[in-house]
Amino acid sequence: MTVEAVTEYAARVLAANPGPMTLEGTNTWILRAPDASTAVVVDPGPLLTGHLRTVLDAVASYGCEVEVVLLTHGHFDHSEGAAWFAERAGCGVRSVDPAFRLAGRSGGSAEGPGGLAEGDVITAGALRVEVLATPGHTLDSVCFWLPQDGSLLTGDTVLGRGTSVVAHPDGALGPYLDSLERLSAFASSSGVQRLLPGHGPVIEDPTGVLDFYLQHRQERLAQVREALAAGAVTPREVVERVYTDVDPVLWPAAERSVQAQLDYLHG
Repeated sequence: MTVEAVTEYAARVLAANPGPMTLEGTNTWILRAPDASTAVVVDPGPLLTGHLRTVLDAVASYGCEVEVVLLTHGHFDHSEGAAWFAERAGCGVRSVDPAFRLAGRSGGSAEGPGGLAEGDVITAGALRVEVLATPGHTLDSVCFWLPQDGSLLTGDTVLGRGTSVVAHPDGALGPYLDSLERLSAFASSSGVQRLLPGHGPVIEDPTGVLDFYLQHRQERLAQVREALAAGAVTPREVVERVYTDVDPVLWPAAERSVQAQLDYLHG
């Protein structure tokens, strides 16, 4: 496990949890202003002590303390190690979901101590992190904007490769489409230079990738409509018609995605 300096403000540590849903593994992000004495850690990842210790050592090597842990959402491959990490770092955890919050020195939001909500601003020295509410992949999903760096951390809302799963019951397609539209407009208007995803490589074409995500979702919805018109009834039957290009090992996830699509179409 190594620490990769991606931008002047952001470094990545890749967790050793590769898989069909996690790609190469979870990206844990260390955010800090140049020469700062405090840092922010986003998505410590799964409870893999070797990975978490690498992140702690990386922060220490910068001469920093961890101001706060932020979670893009509550899926275990992003959040499972948060409490272990925060205890050893001596900091709090902030998340939309109260289940993951731990008290710390970074305060909270309108959602309460340790909460995260639209418009919140987290600072660590000269670092500024702005919270964008982007529900859909999960209802507690948020993105983090670093205006000084031109970087937008997207969690699982946008991946570095392929497309994200919006799976019933955690995910909801209507809010997800709204979030993609919002991010596309934000990327165009705010000078977003890159996306730092929760899995996969850095995205250097934010607007192009967000437009692709929107197009892909509309194409999938059209395919689901065609499958229903051809007689498919259950999510499995839709998957068998629509997801023929997907490895069958991923079909259970595809079924949950189809259920979210059916909820959207029937809503």
